[in-house]
Amino acid sequence: MGDVIQKRIGVLGSGKGSNFRAIFNSIRSGEIPAEAVLVVSDVKEAGILELAEKFGVEHKYIPPGNYRARLSEEAEQGYINAFKDAGADWIVLAGFMRVLKSKFLEAFPEKIVNIHPSLLPSFPGLRAWEQALDYRVKYTGCTVHLVDRGVDTGTILGQEPVPVLDEDNATSLHQRIQESEWRLYPKVLSALMNDQIKIIGRNAIWNKD
Repeated sequence: MGDVIQKRIGVLGSGKGSNFRAIFNSIRSGEIPAEAVLVVSDVKEAGILELAEKFGVEHKYIPPGNYRARLSEEAEQGYINAFKDAGADWIVLAGFMRVLKSKFLEAFPEKIVNIHPSLLPSFPGLRAWEQALDYRVKYTGCTVHLVDRGVDTGTILGQEPVPVLDEDNATSLHQRIQESEWRLYPKVLSALMNDQIKIIGRNAIWNKD
């Protein structure tokens, strides 16, 4: 395989940024052949912005508008413009708590990646680890997927199972799922940035040659 052209990643996050930390560490180590060019948050005091500053990555807060679960049209265009101006060709969601609408998806077609704390298609939506406990499943986990117009319905790129222990509560299970996310997300992004995943319809075919 020839040299891989370095990709340019934009990151969206609303919280502490633990997945961004794992991703950035994998970029810094060379596992992911990419540059993090911009981190944007819809939360002014989000920890992910502090992490970006610590790591020397350009970062900004863009007010999301008045909707609770999505960006306003004006805000959405502002986010798109910010990432385009930064030269981002992939968008990575790292704990971003709003649904992206069609304009954003059309600006970065099949180039937006998310991680979800369950083995999709089981338990989409919010607080998936609590859903897993309520259903008394023996395994849950996490899923990296492309973002489409549905909620957690995009093409599955990779998954990692996590056993549900008899003594688990919401806090302990969520913590172990997060630890799994920190392994899986960099692994999948490394494959994507190395052009080792081919998307055919709803299937993601891994090529490890």
